[in-house]
Amino acid sequence: MAVISEQIIKQAKQLRRELHTRPELGLNEHHTSRKISELLLSFGLDVHTGLAGTGIVATLRNGDGPSIGLRADIDALPIQELNDFEHVSQNPGLMHACGHDGHTATLLGAARHLSENRHFRGTVHFIFQPAEENAGGGQMMVNEGLFEHFPMQEVYALHNWPGLPVGEVAVSQGAMMASQDNFHITLTGKGCHAAMPELGADPVVAGAQLILSLQSLISRRLSPLEQTVISLTQLQAGEAINVIPETLHMSGTLRCQSNETRMTCWRLIEEYVKSVPLPFGVTGEVRWEFGYPVTKNHPAQAENVREAAEHSPGVTKVHFNNPPSMAAEDFAYLLERCPGAYFWLGADGAEPSASLHNARFDFNDDLIPLGIGIWVTLVERQLKDADA
Repeated sequence: MAVISEQIIKQAKQLRRELHTRPELGLNEHHTSRKISELLLSFGLDVHTGLAGTGIVATLRNGDGPSIGLRADIDALPIQELNDFEHVSQNPGLMHACGHDGHTATLLGAARHLSENRHFRGTVHFIFQPAEENAGGGQMMVNEGLFEHFPMQEVYALHNWPGLPVGEVAVSQGAMMASQDNFHITLTGKGCHAAMPELGADPVVAGAQLILSLQSLISRRLSPLEQTVISLTQLQAGEAINVIPETLHMSGTLRCQSNETRMTCWRLIEEYVKSVPLPFGVTGEVRWEFGYPVTKNHPAQAENVREAAEHSPGVTKVHFNNPPSMAAEDFAYLLERCPGAYFWLGADGAEPSASLHNARFDFNDDLIPLGIGIWVTLVERQLKDADA
């Protein structure tokens, strides 16, 4: 069982709070990237910068053996922080509201420990990924040759998770997070005076029917066993209260737990958009913004995480094959290219944590030694040193 020094834990906690004061948006994490690189070099690792702009991959080799990748996300969110503690964000309108500052500090702590205590045989790649929040930095790193330049047999990532107590871990053999796609629908009718609707074709009434029909898509066109969410979140139509408008615009999001269901929903939504408005004399078109695929763990690697967590100091419970979240995560792109697993670390202390993406969220520093311990245990178990 790995024992993490107090010095490493203290450094990681101090770094986490420093990063919290200097949040940066995806693909603009210049200060964050420099700080990470400086520390990795001081640990004696080979450091490669510039992948996906501000991304970093640091490599630690210890003899011949397999290779493993560990990933942390480094970007912040465009949220004005409402906390008032000493390490509050100093960048107006930006904050680490998802805990990426903690993920980064935890992985750096693991890198330092493993560089000083090489009880493994093989290679570890520490992946510090930019732009997880919406910009798809994971896909960018993959497209720019992450797995070609840094070959690895497995890749792993963690995320702090409000709703689970500190000390608890959750991992599943299959979907952990949903796919995420946005759609923009335009309904075009014929404008007219609101007192004479028979002279026009009302896109607002057609839109109301379409909204209800899209919700019935889930309950009547998909299996009840499929986990899917369609949410219409934006509506814009009309300028004058006494005019039936020519067009209505609506936007929303689609979340699915399997890529097969995702493709079915793409087809059905387009079918509904074109057919439902027709009886109203209205035409419909949809434009897609395709987002992240399903974050789907590989079974063997999920089992590796479970076993590592069960042998890590401070872990009190491991939840296995729990229901997935309908949120999305671009680690999915890495899992599409390499066997691996994504897992959650419980974040609730004596008081429940604020939710992710909340203006009062702050990463729970009690997770740092737990996360470092799991990373170290996972590496030592997967890269066993026969001479140890």
